[in-house]
Amino acid sequence: MAENQQADKTAAKAEARAERTAARLAKRIDRFAKSHGGRAQGQLAYLGQTGTRIVLVAEDGTWGDLVAPDHTTARRAARKAGITLHDSFDGDLAAKVRTGPYEWSRMAGIQVGGPSNT
Repeated sequence: MAENQQADKTAAKAEARAERTAARLAKRIDRFAKSHGGRAQGQLAYLGQTGTRIVLVAEDGTWGDLVAPDHTTARRAARKAGITLHDSFDGDLAAKVRTGPYEWSRMAGIQVGGPSNT
């Protein structure tokens, strides 16, 4: 009986921690969206044990990302922030992304034989 109570307490603490994490991520999503046109859309990308990446694209085409500890927390944060989630990062969502000199220099630095980005 004591083991069940301890397991319940542990589960409740984990749930409360996940809820706080989702709330913090949702606030960051909101700030990002408000500073770039008011709304954002997103896509969740599983990163394995590292967690889940929340890729965001704002109204003005600015993009960014956050990492949640797991897929459930990432989905909860997106729901709290009220963003539309896409199944994949292609088509309409990818077409909204606007890249600048920084992104182009980073992409060029990744290419074999490309310039170093240091």
